[in-house]
Amino acid sequence: MSRPDNDFVLYCCELLASLGRCSARRMFGGWGISVEGMNVALVADLGDGERLWLKADPQTQQSFEAAACARFTYSSQHKGKPVQRGLNYYAAPVDAMESAAVMSSWAGLALAAALRAQGAASGAGSKLKRRT
Repeated sequence: MSRPDNDFVLYCCELLASLGRCSARRMFGGWGISVEGMNVALVADLGDGERLWLKADPQTQQSFEAAACARFTYSSQHKGKPVQRGLNYYAAPVDAMESAAVMSSWAGLALAAALRAQGAASGAGSKLKRRT
């Protein structure tokens, strides 16, 4: 994969390096960040600047909410009316954005959610499961 031309995306990949080799690709006006082919994060600007959004699921959601992390939400239209929608991604905590060591535990939550999603989709485990 070619190197992203976005310095913030490169920095986010450095922060997530504890998970393994990260790759980033353009996705829906933002970036998807994956490890071993599993999407663990997004970089997107929802109106207040680019942010790193970490994958979550019902088992990790409470940790993100307890840290007052914003949920990824956006507006769309349904039958001509505005609707708020959300994805299972939460903004990385501010202190984690300043330290790879602090980010490591948050990144681990994102990877765990990705592994569970992969297992639910395929019914199989992953070699990454041993890393978490």
